[in-house]
Amino acid sequence: MPRLFALLLLLSLALAHPAAAQTQPIPTPAPPALGAESYILMDFHSGRVLVDEQSDLRRDPASLTKVMTAFVTFSELKAGNMTLDEQVRVSERAWRAPGSRMFIEVGDRVSVENLLRGMIIQSGNDASVALAEHIAGTEATFAELMNQYARELGMADTHYTNAAGLPDPEHYSTAADTARLVQALIERFPDYYDYYSQRAFTWNDIEQFNRNRMLWQDETVDGVKTGYTETAGYCLATSADRDGMRLISVVMGADNPEARVEQSKALLNYGYRFFETHRLYAAGEAIETPRIWKGQADNLPVGVTQDLFVTIPARAYDRLDARLALDGQIEAPVDAGEPVGRLAVTIGDETVTEQDIVALETIAEGGIISRVIDELLLWLE
Repeated sequence: MPRLFALLLLLSLALAHPAAAQTQPIPTPAPPALGAESYILMDFHSGRVLVDEQSDLRRDPASLTKVMTAFVTFSELKAGNMTLDEQVRVSERAWRAPGSRMFIEVGDRVSVENLLRGMIIQSGNDASVALAEHIAGTEATFAELMNQYARELGMADTHYTNAAGLPDPEHYSTAADTARLVQALIERFPDYYDYYSQRAFTWNDIEQFNRNRMLWQDETVDGVKTGYTETAGYCLATSADRDGMRLISVVMGADNPEARVEQSKALLNYGYRFFETHRLYAAGEAIETPRIWKGQADNLPVGVTQDLFVTIPARAYDRLDARLALDGQIEAPVDAGEPVGRLAVTIGDETVTEQDIVALETIAEGGIISRVIDELLLWLE
């Protein structure tokens, strides 16, 4: 029988970027202390959390709820269950929705796209209810859809009872769950994300401006959503992209509109000043081609199933080490996608990330002669 072994392959990352070796890492100070009750800063690509202050504290999400309402709507559009130009009849219940409004009227027929604009740009509670009723029949049934998607996304501390974010004891979320939701929305629905960067929308001859002031104050910000109720305080979920590095910040429970903007700026500036994100390996890229025994090929390309990003302290790229550990001797047959080892990326003693390594090709079993020869070679090792 072949003897199992762990093959360690040191992958030199610094050689891919020679200039990185000439720089010195920037010291990473403690993150800024903000006045909000809970907040988080996360890298979009790697998912690394850079700042965390009570981000799992359950709070009234106010109109941040509408990010999930949009997520469900985008899901229906992507699945082909409806179209952007599909007409929605406005019910009296939608028309009577309290709070911020798009100013749709009872009996109006409004396209899904215009309702999305009214909900995202104008933060219309009436638009939110109209979309919910069109998709699920009732807002209560739509809330169940919202909760199903929340569970799918791992939003363990979130529960919705309505589509607009009106206060309810059983309606709650967290900064961490909201950041996770924003990450999923941008990743899954890039074709619809542009609505969040639009600064104004006019309906019923009433022009309203996007409440997200960050769109005017930072050209790299392209979303996402504000929120306010008396119990929630002032909330703001923000996403910005600077030179391919996208960060997501969520502030919940700020004292006033100006505070949530300044606190969001502070989080983003901290992240972009002291961290950087790199794509180390592309999905389907052969990281190594180790020996495969008893197969119709001698080598097996192995890699990752999704692009592998890491977020690290600024100018620390040349200190990265990547080690690939195979589970043992690889013997055919092997199917594409089958795990064959682990990749660990470290900086000094700190593990930055660990990922499964999979076979990138299917290798069938070889002929009887090649199998016998390989068996003898393995026995001699």
